[in-house]
Amino acid sequence: MGGELERELRKRGVEVEAVRLEVGDFVVSDRVVVERKSTRDFLRSILDGRLMDQAKRMREKFEKPVLVVEGREDPEELGKLHPHAVQGAILHLVMELGIPVLRTADSSQTASLLWLLARREREEGRRPPPLRRKRGDLPLPLQQRFVVEGLPGVSSVLAERLLQHFGSVEAVMRASEEELMRVRGIGRVKARRIRELLTLRYAAGTPPTSEGSP
Repeated sequence: MGGELERELRKRGVEVEAVRLEVGDFVVSDRVVVERKSTRDFLRSILDGRLMDQAKRMREKFEKPVLVVEGREDPEELGKLHPHAVQGAILHLVMELGIPVLRTADSSQTASLLWLLARREREEGRRPPPLRRKRGDLPLPLQQRFVVEGLPGVSSVLAERLLQHFGSVEAVMRASEEELMRVRGIGRVKARRIRELLTLRYAAGTPPTSEGSP
């Protein structure tokens, strides 16, 4: 589902940046975050209590959180819940937490909704950053590329070359300096930096960088 939505967003000229997000699936601006759920996941999250926890955390971090429920109703999952449970959950989100619940039929409609949200924020003088998307929601090949991009001096283009050359993330990580240098764009200095990162012993006590900030 994530790959389809990304393609639909790019069709509309929406730039998508994959980052680690503390809450939500998409950050549209400094005040708008969107949690996207399939109908099945929406119903399951009511059943196991995840929905309210996620909603409260979005409300704490953003001024205008939005929940998008995508797809047709799932009779099998719906049958596990009392009819009032779904209505009650939606009412609580809207009335108590101030979180609108928007329905879309498919990824195309969801992409249009995200595009409209970004345009609205821009028109209100809040120039939004590239649409920020939760990294874990990306298709596997993109997740693999992002792992390799974490190596010193490795751009998205170079990460693609490395994966094409070696065939897997594991093979890239195991490659020697000489093997890395066979990939166009990697010289001895860059290859040495990559190997140092992968092989030097971790120095405990180094302050960690903050995670979860968009």
